[in-house]
Amino acid sequence: MKSVFKLDGLNCAHCAQKIENGVAELAGVDSASLNFITLKLAVEHSLDSDALEAQIKKIIKKHEPKVKLIRQ
Repeated sequence: MKSVFKLDGLNCAHCAQKIENGVAELAGVDSASLNFITLKLAVEHSLDSDALEAQIKKIIKKHEPKVKLIRQ
């Protein structure tokens, strides 16, 4: 399954890379790609979408607490 999210308020390329790597390492995630220009995170996964979103929010909070995750 593919899910796409927008990371509203992300303005640090280094943090974006950390978020992308953290999401890619989650169990059940096949791939993750964060485009820093569009601020869109595309995730190929086999997880429940709500569970995935909760895990991504934890990763974002660790690196960029003010960023909001918006499901597309």
